[in-house]
Amino acid sequence: MRNSSEVDTSRPHAARLYDYYLGGKDWFPVDKEAAEQVKKIFPEAEKGARANRDFMHRAVRHVAREYGVRQFIDIGTGIPTAPNLHQVAQEVAPECAVVYADHDPLVLEYADALMLSTPEGRTAYVQADVRHDSVLDSREVHETLDLDRPVALSLLALLHFVPDEHVPQAIVRSMLDRLAPGSFLLLSHATADFDEDGHLEEVKKIYEEGGTPVQIRDKAEIEVFFDGLELIEPGLTPTHRWRPDGPSTISDAEAFIYAGAARKP
Repeated sequence: MRNSSEVDTSRPHAARLYDYYLGGKDWFPVDKEAAEQVKKIFPEAEKGARANRDFMHRAVRHVAREYGVRQFIDIGTGIPTAPNLHQVAQEVAPECAVVYADHDPLVLEYADALMLSTPEGRTAYVQADVRHDSVLDSREVHETLDLDRPVALSLLALLHFVPDEHVPQAIVRSMLDRLAPGSFLLLSHATADFDEDGHLEEVKKIYEEGGTPVQIRDKAEIEVFFDGLELIEPGLTPTHRWRPDGPSTISDAEAFIYAGAARKP
C-alpha cells in the first residue's frame, strides 16, 4: 500500500472502507477499525458491496452488448478493483473509451491501474469532486470521448454521499442534459427500505464521525434521478435482482442498494 502526503490517514474514508469490504488492501488501520465497527452493526456491508460491484459488471456489459455503447464516464470511481469498468467494457468491445473521476487523493495514487487500456480503446482519469467540479468540462473528457455520441454515465454507490444541500438531482440532470440521445445513466444508491432494525442509521453515524456525510434515500427519492429517462427492465431494483446471471444467494436486506439503468431518449 502506497502513502501520500495528501491522504488523510487520521480518519476513515468511504473509498477505503469500500475497498476493505471488497477484500482489497488499500486501506489504513483507521479504515479497518471503522469497517469492523460497521460490520458488527451491519454485517450485510460486505455482501452489499460485492453485489453492487457485480451490478456494475452486468450493467456495463448489457449497455455495451445490447445498445452498442462504446463510451463511459465513471464518477466516484474509488480505489481500483479488477476487473475495473474499462476492462469489463473492453472485453465486450476493445475500442471502448472510459473516463474515470474521483476526488480522493488515494485514488489518484492508483490511477495507473485505470490506464491499462486495450490498444484499440482509451482510458483517462480526472481528479474532480462531483459536488463542485464540472467533470464534463475537463480536458480529459474532451480528449477521450465524443460527447456528440452516446455515453454511459456511471454513478455507482456515489450519490448517498451527496446530501440534499448539494442538490444531487440537479447535478445529475445537468450532466445528462449535455449527453447525446441514446446515452445511459447507470446508478446505484443505498437505501433503508429493507432495514427493519434501523441499523443503517447507526452505520451512517460512523461515516459521519469520520467526516463523510451520508444521506440514505428511499426508492421514490432514488427514482427522481431517472426522471425523463427510459428505465430498462427490470427497472429500479435491489442490485442482485438487476438482470442476474443466475440464482441469487442474498436477500434484499443484504443487498441494501437499489440499482437501475436508463436510456436518454
